[in-house]
Amino acid sequence: MQNEVMFSRLLKIPVDNNKSFFLFGPRGTGKTTWIKSIFSESLYFDLLKFDLYNDLLARPGRLENLIPQGFQNWIILDEIQRIPELLNEVHRLIETFHYKFILTGSSARTLRKKGVNLLAGRALTYKMYPLTAVELGDSFCLKKSLAWGHLPSIPSEKTPNLFLKAYVQTYLREEILQEGLTRNLGSFSRFLETASFSQGSVLNISEIARESGIERMRVTNYFSILEDLLLASLLPVFTRRAKRRMISHPKFYFFDVGIFRTLRPMGPLDSPQEAEGPSLETLCFQELSAINDYYNYEYNLYYWRTSNGVEVDFILYGPKGLLAFEIKRSSRISKKDLNGLKSFANDYPEAKLYMLYGGSRQEYVDNISILPVEKALKELPSILQNRGEV
Repeated sequence: MQNEVMFSRLLKIPVDNNKSFFLFGPRGTGKTTWIKSIFSESLYFDLLKFDLYNDLLARPGRLENLIPQGFQNWIILDEIQRIPELLNEVHRLIETFHYKFILTGSSARTLRKKGVNLLAGRALTYKMYPLTAVELGDSFCLKKSLAWGHLPSIPSEKTPNLFLKAYVQTYLREEILQEGLTRNLGSFSRFLETASFSQGSVLNISEIARESGIERMRVTNYFSILEDLLLASLLPVFTRRAKRRMISHPKFYFFDVGIFRTLRPMGPLDSPQEAEGPSLETLCFQELSAINDYYNYEYNLYYWRTSNGVEVDFILYGPKGLLAFEIKRSSRISKKDLNGLKSFANDYPEAKLYMLYGGSRQEYVDNISILPVEKALKELPSILQNRGEV
């Protein structure tokens, strides 16, 4: 594995705030690299290290003895979800010595489910995503992004396919198995492959259970594991002020294009084009999610689909307005491709409408901004700011 190329990240944390914070995100999104570069004078504890893990798991109170008396800089506890009980000790040290902690992990939900102390407002919460087109800058290449995704290690990898395969295998071994989230790793692996065919689609638990040969309740639990570890998201249907009958099931997305492409099996009977549409949709979803969070735009993300199948890929609703995005891989847009956005506009005339596509021309048709996807992703912060046309 090569060293990561360092990119300037959009995540901003007030370093003079002196308030402890959590930083969550899937493994490999660059949390540790970023923290070490920003908080270079910090005291760092890696809970993946076997000896340290065993010592603090047996006696969380030992953490106090590892901190020099009077220490005033940041204290980093990396992978805090490995010892949730340690948060009680962190709480005590904040109250007693006014220490300031940075606590990284792969899931806030996992910690909450275990009923542990999340510091009761004494710590802020941030999230790290894969790289964005804005962060990649001149290194952003749509073709490469759709093939390998945006994990920070990818740009420096000579064999990104092998890196992604190792990532999936390591995650299964270290995160799923070691944390005891499931005892049947073979069943979970089979589920992941089957779930990859639902990428960007309305989720049908019963169908996935049937195709994978796994009972329905276990499949439901497996999806919860993916959400807990921030490996996937379920996108709900937008139903505010609905004028039509809407479907109720969410859509499913793995968190990164490269992970989805790695999990989805391809053989001589599979056309590469079958994965291109879901890949582009996934890339747009992870970019919308990241930009929304990093810039604190406060949108909630949805999709829109009526009971008779009229759909818009992404709806963003929040204090800054109502935005609708349709995603097409094609380099040409037909009138039929605009029907979903037009139907949404009939129900929500206040919405801003965008079609992101694989072509090169920027056009405006029936109040719809038709933008080349590569241009749109680079300018997404301005689009979501919603202060005018791009």
